[in-house]
Amino acid sequence: MSNKLFGTDGVRGVVNTFPMTAEFALKLAKILSKTACFTHKKVAIGKDTRASGDMLEAALSAGFMSCGVSVIYLGVVPTPLVTLKTPQLGVDMALMITASHNPYQDNGIKLINADGDKFPDNFYAKIEQLLADESESNIQNSATSVGVLQKNDDIVEQYISDMRQIAPNYKALQGLRVVLDCANGAYSYILPQTFKDLGAGVIAINNQPNGFNINENCGSQHTENLSHMVVDTHAHFGVAVDGDGDRIILVDDKGNIIDGDQLLCFLALYLKKHNQLANNTVISTEWSNLGLGQYFAAHDFLYFKSKVGERYVIDLMKEKSAILGGEVVGHIVLSQYAKTGDALAAAITIALAYLEEKKPLSEIFPIFTPFPCLIENIRFSNAQYMSDSVEHDDVKKALIECKQLLGEPSTLIARKSGTEPVIKLRVEGQNADIVQQVAQRLKQLISQYQK
Repeated sequence: MSNKLFGTDGVRGVVNTFPMTAEFALKLAKILSKTACFTHKKVAIGKDTRASGDMLEAALSAGFMSCGVSVIYLGVVPTPLVTLKTPQLGVDMALMITASHNPYQDNGIKLINADGDKFPDNFYAKIEQLLADESESNIQNSATSVGVLQKNDDIVEQYISDMRQIAPNYKALQGLRVVLDCANGAYSYILPQTFKDLGAGVIAINNQPNGFNINENCGSQHTENLSHMVVDTHAHFGVAVDGDGDRIILVDDKGNIIDGDQLLCFLALYLKKHNQLANNTVISTEWSNLGLGQYFAAHDFLYFKSKVGERYVIDLMKEKSAILGGEVVGHIVLSQYAKTGDALAAAITIALAYLEEKKPLSEIFPIFTPFPCLIENIRFSNAQYMSDSVEHDDVKKALIECKQLLGEPSTLIARKSGTEPVIKLRVEGQNADIVQQVAQRLKQLISQYQK
C-alpha cells in the first residue's frame, strides 16, 4: 500500500493546512526521536528561503529537544548540501524544510538518514502508522533531559570549497559569461559566489529572497526571463535552479531550453571521454524521452530506467554501480561529487564540458532527436479524487486502447504525483498527430473525475 503523507520526496503541502502545520511538525519530531535517533541523539535541520521555514524549524526543534535530542541549525542551505554534509555532522538524521520548486505558500519536510540518503518506503510507512496513532503513549516524552540547540555557521563555506574542487583550478571557468537564475531560493548566495570563485563572469538574477518570492516566475520552472537575459547580455548560456537547489535546467546562447535528458546525454559523453563514466552506465527514469535510450544504444552506453523519482534513480545507480543518473525535470546526480541531485555540481561540470567543446551550446544541442511527446498535468481538488481517477474502468480501458494506437516504440503513463494532487499524463510515440490525439482523449476522460 502506498504512503498517504510521504511521497517520493518527503511530505509536502500548503502551510497551516494539514500536514504542513506546527502541530504536525512537533508530533513528527517526537516520533522520529523514538524511531531514528538512537546513536548520537542529535539531528541537523536545514531550510530554504520560505517565510514558513522558521515556524516549522521551531516546531521540529521543540519536538526533538523535548525528547532529549539535540538540534544543529544549518540555516538557509540547499538540499544537496544537507545530503552531502550530513555524514560528517555526527547526527542520527537530518531534515530539510522545503517544498522544492513549489510556490512560497507550500512547504515540506524531507527526511535524510545518517549516511545522507533518503529513507526507504518501509520507514515512511512506519512513520505514517505512528502519526496516525492518536494515543497519548505514542508521543509522550520519556526523556530525562532536554536536547540543546547548536548552530553550524561554517557549513556553507565548506560546501562551496567542496564544489570548487570539481574544477581543476580556481580559474577554470575564466572566459565564461553565464546568467544564473537562483530562484530566490537556497542557492541565492552559493551559486553566484562559486562561479565567481572559479573565474566566471556572472550575471545573477532572482537572488534576493524575501521569504515570499521563491520560485515566483523564476527558476527551473519559469525560464522565460532567463532566456531573454542570456540573449540580451550575450552570455554563453544560462542556468536555472529551483528553490532548494536539486534541479537544474539550462538555456543556450539563443535562449532555447535544454532539459534534463539532454543534459544527461551531454554529461555522459563528457565523462566517457575522460574515462570517468563508471561501467559506461547511465540511469534515468521511465519519464525520459525514448530518443535518449535510442541514442545511448547506438553509442554503446549501458542504460537503465527506474521508476519516477530521484530516490529510485539513486537506488538503481547503486545497484548498477553507476555514477551518473538523472531525470528530465533536471535532477542530475553526479555521485562522485554529491549524494543526490545537485544543481551546483552539475552546473560546474557542464561548464567545464562546454569550455572544452569550444562552440556555442546552440550548435551542440539537441544531441539526440526526441520523440514527439506531450505531458499534461491534470490537477484535482484533493489526493483522493486524484488517486481514484485512474482506477475507473473507462480510464483503464482507454489507456489500453491508446497504447495500442500509439504502437511501438511508445510510452503512455498516467502517474499519480507523489507531492501534489495531480495526475501526470505522458504520451510519447513516433507519430506526432497520434500523440496529440491520444493526449487530448485521455486528458478529457480523466478530467471528468476532477470534482
